[in-house]
Amino acid sequence: MAKNVTSIKRLNPTAVVTITLLALMLVGGCLSGIWGFALGREALKGVTQPDARPTAKKNQKDSQLASKPLVFVKEADIIKTVKVRIQEKDKQEKPEKEKKQADSNIDEKLVAKAEAAQKPPTQSGFPITTKDKGVVLEILSTHQKEGILLLDVSLKNESSQPVQFVYSFLDVTDNWGRPLSANIEGLPKELPANSQAFTGTVNIPSSVLENAEQLSLTLTDYPEQKIRLQAAGIPIAKPSN
Repeated sequence: MAKNVTSIKRLNPTAVVTITLLALMLVGGCLSGIWGFALGREALKGVTQPDARPTAKKNQKDSQLASKPLVFVKEADIIKTVKVRIQEKDKQEKPEKEKKQADSNIDEKLVAKAEAAQKPPTQSGFPITTKDKGVVLEILSTHQKEGILLLDVSLKNESSQPVQFVYSFLDVTDNWGRPLSANIEGLPKELPANSQAFTGTVNIPSSVLENAEQLSLTLTDYPEQKIRLQAAGIPIAKPSN
């Protein structure tokens, strides 16, 4: 009996501590729950439940649309409406098109005037044409500029074979038979078969034209020299004042 009492007395402190801890945990849990509930309630202040479900208005509109009868538009009315809109659009675009066309015509006239101003005046006796084996040489006009006599020429190959030229072999003489130094600019060294006309200039220093009134020139192909283009009686343009 004495042993049992002694063991109970030994266990009592441990039981007391355990019960105390459990009590403290229970109290702490209750306090935490109450505090959390208070915070949640405070956070939800001002939040109210919606008056109606979000789909209620949508269902109401759908029911209203379903109650209205479906009306079909006549094809004639659609065509008429489209024609009216097209006519209105054409009326709006027509002034703009007319303005653009007028501006384009003005620009073309200005370009034509500028080109006409740049071209030398038409001279009598031109063009002077010579042709051999399908190759055509034309002297279009002559004029003097800055101490140089310029012969405007064109060269065209109407044959089925390409033709080559070395323009340093060009022979130019005056009406006194004196050979003159000259060079050609703007003409290709080779004329393709059935080609378009190529234009260039023959440049002769005016200082070598003393007392000369007319020129003659001879041009041959290279290296075969089967083609011989000769032009004579080319009048020398007087210096412009």
